[in-house]
Amino acid sequence: MDLLVLLIPTFPLVAVLLNGLLGSRYSHDLAHRLAWGSVGLSFLCSIGVFTETIRTGVAREVVAYQWIFGGDLTVNLAFLIDPLTCIMLLVVTGVGFLIHLYSVGYMHGEEGFTRFFTYMNLFMVSMLLLVMGNNYLVLFIGWEGVGLCSYLLIGYYFDKVSAAKAATKAFVVNRIGDAGFLLAIFLVFVNFKTLDYTQVFAQASQLSTGMATAIALCLLVGAVGKSAQIPLYTWLPDAMEGPTPVSALIHAATMVTAGVYMIVRNHVIYDMAPVALSTVAWVGGLTALFAATIGLVQTDIKRVLAYSTVSQLGYMFLACGIGAYTAAVFHLMTHAFFKALLFLSAGSVIHALSGEQNIMKMGGLKAKIPWTHALFLVGTLAIAGIFPLAGFWSKDEIMAHAFVHGQYALYAMAAIGAFLTAFYMFRLTYLTFYGTSRLDPHTAEHVHESPPIMIWPLAVLAVLSVLGGFLGVPPEAGWFHHFLHPVVTAVGAGEEHGGGVGLVMTLMVVATAIALLGWGLAHYLYSIRTEAADNVAAKAPGVYTTLLNKYYVDECYDALIVEPVKRLGLVWDWFDRTVIDGVVVGVGRMTQSGSALSTRIEKYVIYGALNVVGYANHLAARSWRRLQTGQVHQYAAIIVAGLFILVHLILAWWTGTSGTGMAR
Repeated sequence: MDLLVLLIPTFPLVAVLLNGLLGSRYSHDLAHRLAWGSVGLSFLCSIGVFTETIRTGVAREVVAYQWIFGGDLTVNLAFLIDPLTCIMLLVVTGVGFLIHLYSVGYMHGEEGFTRFFTYMNLFMVSMLLLVMGNNYLVLFIGWEGVGLCSYLLIGYYFDKVSAAKAATKAFVVNRIGDAGFLLAIFLVFVNFKTLDYTQVFAQASQLSTGMATAIALCLLVGAVGKSAQIPLYTWLPDAMEGPTPVSALIHAATMVTAGVYMIVRNHVIYDMAPVALSTVAWVGGLTALFAATIGLVQTDIKRVLAYSTVSQLGYMFLACGIGAYTAAVFHLMTHAFFKALLFLSAGSVIHALSGEQNIMKMGGLKAKIPWTHALFLVGTLAIAGIFPLAGFWSKDEIMAHAFVHGQYALYAMAAIGAFLTAFYMFRLTYLTFYGTSRLDPHTAEHVHESPPIMIWPLAVLAVLSVLGGFLGVPPEAGWFHHFLHPVVTAVGAGEEHGGGVGLVMTLMVVATAIALLGWGLAHYLYSIRTEAADNVAAKAPGVYTTLLNKYYVDECYDALIVEPVKRLGLVWDWFDRTVIDGVVVGVGRMTQSGSALSTRIEKYVIYGALNVVGYANHLAARSWRRLQTGQVHQYAAIIVAGLFILVHLILAWWTGTSGTGMAR
């Protein structure tokens, strides 16, 4: 098993090295085979690790090598294999494999084809380190790695200004979250003298409530940045500038769920910090509702899905905040299935329309791209929470937890968010595939279904979106919950909601009714009375404009933060050039002037003195040279004379000293 664990990140790493260093020397066919083949092998290894974990029921650590050691700090490059890790491995490698296959068709003919797959494999390596690491430092390396890959992939079309700006925005916003994450790691080491999960969690009960809250809130800052929650969510919609497979892999199925994974992994600390736990819940609930309202009026097919992602991540945070950690991971898994399906189906639509993304310029595509339509519809039904698809089971479980544990305000936000989700997703479906065609005539002539290599991954994801929810049936007692139970024991709000079968069934009926109401309203406005939606917008132009402009949050950030920082940068630039550089240049000029003066002194004084001394020495040397005749008898006479003089001096000194002593 240890070998399988080590091979999981090794396979994509080898593909990164080969495609990154040698990719220009061989064909695109070999490049993409290395890319998806390596991820496929990692998926097979993950299945092996998963089955072994089920068989033994024991968590284990696999040490690759001793990484850092010195003083109180010892950190290994090591991996923790437990049920939570196994679920994340299957999601990351399984969905990642399907998206890599899809990318072969979608990215065909792109100039940077090999570069794209190199970045995708590098992301896989980073994400695997993030979910497999057995300590905070390995987690942080993976955390930063996926951030780097996000920057590279969002800015894949680097010659496009909007893509370059979106990549920079994602990088900067995530750095804000990373600062909080680093503070949490420092606090963990200060309090525990170790960064290993097992040792930290074993000693967590020693923490005071205040320190546990500080660590949990700092971790939350990192999670908010990575998982695009209020107030650091603004980077995710702009990240749609990257290729669609990037949106599916990084910004829907895997990377943005890293914050949820991190909170669940650290649930022991969060359970000791009720304030932090409540903060997580409210951040999630507000984000779920806030992002859903923005998605109501967006016209870019990928941006609608982007705000949907932000909203669904809010549900996961809400679940974590009320102690329903298993429900959060369950929704993480089902969301990976149906959101990857939706993004890739949207990519198929964009591919069919030669790059068009505005849903107001679509319509009537059902007959022209029937496979894409059918698969997109499955994803819509799943995310809307229509029984019995996967989204229904996971979302209903979160809402039931909130209601049963008396979190009625959070339940209300989740319920309204569920209604809005069903509405805007079916709005998207009707405007894209139904009604009268609004296509540009030239585009309409070239509409075509995507090739099989793009359709088959969608079909697999559609099956998972239909059946994946049954892993959690019956609610709170299904296989999924039993499997994760060892990792999420001792939760704050309790994993069992204990509301009774009657209440559970009632809440399921209510959740279904909410989803159907959202679907019904969308059907009425965008299929039966198509002019009604425009009439509603005309009656409330202020609300419509505000939602269309995303509550002007980006503009507020620009006015309150970005522009003042830029002006501060200009002031600092002036200070740097005028004061700092002025001091440096002044010192340099003083040194230069002193050097010139020193040169003159050296030339006229020191050299002159040296010349005088040298000449005197020369004269003395000439005089003394005459004594060196080479005659031995002369040398003997000089030695005797010297001894005579020396003895005379000694006697004179002795006589003087003795006389002085007698006088005293």
